Amino acid sequence: MGHLKQRDLNATRERLRDQVAHALRAALISGELRPGEVYSAPGLAEDFGISATPVREAMLDLAREGLVEPVRNKGFRVTEVNERDLDQYTEIRALIEIPTVGRITRSAAPEELQALRPVAEEIVRAARDHDLIGYLEADRQFHLSLLALSGNERLVETVGDLRKRSRLYGLTALDERGGLIPSAEEHLELLDLMLAGDAKGAEKCTARHLGHVRSLWARSETAAKTARRG
Repeated sequence: MGHLKQRDLNATRERLRDQVAHALRAALISGELRPGEVYSAPGLAEDFGISATPVREAMLDLAREGLVEPVRNKGFRVTEVNERDLDQYTEIRALIEIPTVGRITRSAAPEELQALRPVAEEIVRAARDHDLIGYLEADRQFHLSLLALSGNERLVETVGDLRKRSRLYGLTALDERGGLIPSAEEHLELLDLMLAGDAKGAEKCTARHLGHVRSLWARSETAAKTARRG
């Protein structure tokens, strides 16, 4: 649990709970916490170097999101996502994000879009530096910040929830092969298309990006299953 130990979690109890939940989501996404495995709040708290209470509260938050499920007298089991789930999540995201990106391209001010370039560049940097958690956090910030330009808070919440539920597993091998870099660079391509006012091109890029992400899910799931059998 090396990544967990490196996180600075000094804060008030409420903020500490939120920080723990965020760190756990990142660990779930990266595969540091493995699907099907049971983790106890005291055990995770020891990794964090804090008491078990905020960890238990954070795990309950994740349970409400469907990311983990309580196991009586043992802790929390990381829920597994199957291919059908991933296909459905991708379909819903495509229905929401593709037309929304087109609308934002037509309505957003250039400076609003330009403000996202440092985040898009951070995604590429993290992919090249094999910083998987940094990659995922920057990727989330980019997509949700972009969608926020629509002015629809519920839309952003919905996509944020779908992203949590469709977390990626076992990306270490893909990362080591540079498999995340093409997906990372698509964020810069999308921004350039939007700044050029090419709504149709931006929609096509978004569709391709979501398909690319889905293919990464499929390969990471296969790798994770192979590792578990091994």
